Order: sequence, then C-alpha cells, then structure tokens
Amino acid sequence: MPHINPHINFNGNAEEAFLFYQSVFGGSFTRVVRFKDMANEHFTPLEKEANNIMHIALPIGSSTLMGNDVPEFMGPTNERENRSKIVVHAATKEEADQLFNGLSAGGEIEMPIDNSPWGSYFGMFRDKYGIEWMVEFDAANSAS
Repeated sequence: MPHINPHINFNGNAEEAFLFYQSVFGGSFTRVVRFKDMANEHFTPLEKEANNIMHIALPIGSSTLMGNDVPEFMGPTNERENRSKIVVHAATKEEADQLFNGLSAGGEIEMPIDNSPWGSYFGMFRDKYGIEWMVEFDAANSAS
C-alpha cells in the first residue's frame, strides 16, 4: 500500500518551523541535512545559506513531515499562496484541541475547532509560517 508524506518548502526558516512543529507533535528528527553537508565540486552553497536546511524529517505517527529551505538561486517560495493543506487526524477530541491550539499559536484561524456540520470535530488555520493545516477528530471513524 502506498504511503504519503507531506513536504514543505521554506525561505530560510525551515529549521525554526520544524523546531516549532516538534514542540507540538514531539518526537525526534530522523534526518537533518544542511546545504553545507552537500557541498562538493558540483555544488557550493552560498555562505549565507550553508546552514540552511537541505532536508529535514519529523516522524508523526505513521507519517513523516518533511521540508527544506529553497536555495536563493531557485527563487523564493510563496508561503502565503500555499493552497494545499496538511490534514491531521487526531485520535481523541482532546488531542485535536491540543494540536489545533499548539499549531495555530501565532497564526490565523480560518475556522475555529468545533463540531462540524458533517459530524466531525474540525478546525482549519494557517500557522505562523504560512502553512495551512486542518485538524480533525471523527468519533465515527476512531478506534478509540
């Protein structure tokens, strides 16, 4: 069965964002690679980007959230126009509240977490890094 993991691009603040995500979800990074780690005769990172993130991975449940900083030569990524959303399915209503409140801190709430018309406990927001999230707990589809 295929497995899907989200990957997020940043403009030089991937490490800051991933430390924030780690503070909410917990866990340890399985991989952190910086541009300076990739330097060779074919690739020399700009000095100001040497410590930027080439790849970072944070396991969350059975998935892994991955990301990187976009090198300057590739142009900036427009974090405010990211129309994809990362959906987190919580195991309990309490976990949904914890994740929603933690991840949305400093961001913009688009739909406060509450009982939805379709029967789940649901909320939607853009975090302080411009990444869009949905948090949901669906008691009808929960193993709890």
